[in-house]
Amino acid sequence: MPKLHNFFLTKPLADQFRKTVSGSKDGKPDWVKYIEMGDDAGLFGPGSAVWDVHGCVATLVGGVRALLLQACHPAPLAGVSEHSRYEEDPLGRLEGTTRWLTITSFASTEGIAREAARVNEMHKRVVGDFTTKQGEHSTYRAQDPRFLLWVHCAFTDSFLKAHTMLGYPIALGPDAYVAEWSKSAIPLGLVSAPQSVAELEAAIDDFRAHDLAHMPATDRVVKFILKPPFSFGGLLFYRILTNAAIATLDPREIELLHLKAKSKIWLRVARISLDAFRAILGPESPSQQVARARIARIVAP
Repeated sequence: MPKLHNFFLTKPLADQFRKTVSGSKDGKPDWVKYIEMGDDAGLFGPGSAVWDVHGCVATLVGGVRALLLQACHPAPLAGVSEHSRYEEDPLGRLEGTTRWLTITSFASTEGIAREAARVNEMHKRVVGDFTTKQGEHSTYRAQDPRFLLWVHCAFTDSFLKAHTMLGYPIALGPDAYVAEWSKSAIPLGLVSAPQSVAELEAAIDDFRAHDLAHMPATDRVVKFILKPPFSFGGLLFYRILTNAAIATLDPREIELLHLKAKSKIWLRVARISLDAFRAILGPESPSQQVARARIARIVAP
């Protein structure tokens, strides 16, 4: 296995992959200015469970899992199909998601407010029709609390499961992560996010019972998630990420998405590859380094 990851995890390829997900090969796209600004630690800060999870390379697996899990809900699926530019500009959409997650995790409250305003403005335009699990015609708005809750739960569950199943630690524990990350949803209009792993699992079970379903657009969106237009080397690495992401999914979602179950051995393969990836890129992301510099500036005498 070391020979395999050494084959494709080279510095140029790692830089290219970082450019793919953030828009900049050095990990410092233009929106990093929102992490630099402000005079507080933000919603979380060093030592938080969110910094443990979102500062870890396991987010690469968690991000893929989150996209797959979100596709289980007919309303967000319709929103992606009708409003997202994922087919015309898939990398742009990926960068946009990375931007929100990173700024919310590491920026000051001022930076987070600016980013939330951008996302909320985009969400105002995401409206349309969809067919429910029960086969009924309905409408959706991205700002609807029920749909915001699903997207939040899909993100939270995915990053938590990827992190823990890959064997990375959370100093304060999984419940702390769920409770902390619930704060990220408030600027987007969701004030009732789960506060513990038990509440998160109960919320997802409720969605399974009443909302989640396979729809005509599901296969097309899932196919694109599993094979985006990356280079050959990028796809080799990405295939490991996707297989590991599927290995962390609940069998009910695997069946709903018409996926083939993946062996847990892919988690071991991914862990080796991700550790090699981190060795190339360094122990902390550029965004975390910028955040630490901002916080150090605040507390300096």
